[in-house]
Amino acid sequence: MSEYTYITLEEKPELKNAAAEWFHSKWGVPAEAYLECMTEYLNKTTDNGWYLCLFGDKIVGGMGVIDNDFHDRKDLSPNVCAVYTEEEHRGKGIAGALLRMVVQDMKSKGITPLYLVTDHTGFYERYGWEFLCMVQGDGEPEMTRMYIHK
Repeated sequence: MSEYTYITLEEKPELKNAAAEWFHSKWGVPAEAYLECMTEYLNKTTDNGWYLCLFGDKIVGGMGVIDNDFHDRKDLSPNVCAVYTEEEHRGKGIAGALLRMVVQDMKSKGITPLYLVTDHTGFYERYGWEFLCMVQGDGEPEMTRMYIHK
């Protein structure tokens, strides 16, 4: 039995505030921005979701889906965003499990392909993602890698 529990925020909406604060602490994006996206998801005004990995009652991994992850290719949507696993829980398959969960959930809603911006190389390919092109991040001097999952 796994010590980790994988959920959508829809399954535990009471975690919305804690999740917004957790993502904010990892990425520096205002918690209010996360709360806005999560509220739209929970109110079913968007199909974009939020996905968490819990260790007991503590959030140790997560990611979301938003229309555009702060880049100039507005046509490449929706985007997996805010991918993060706590350092002490890395190497245990959490990100991979969450990525598979996101892809499956979005496909069940008829939404494919998905996009993702990252500086990582070699990681996302393990989970069926393919390099697509370089994109310009909002306010970023360097181009960033864009991946696609079909």
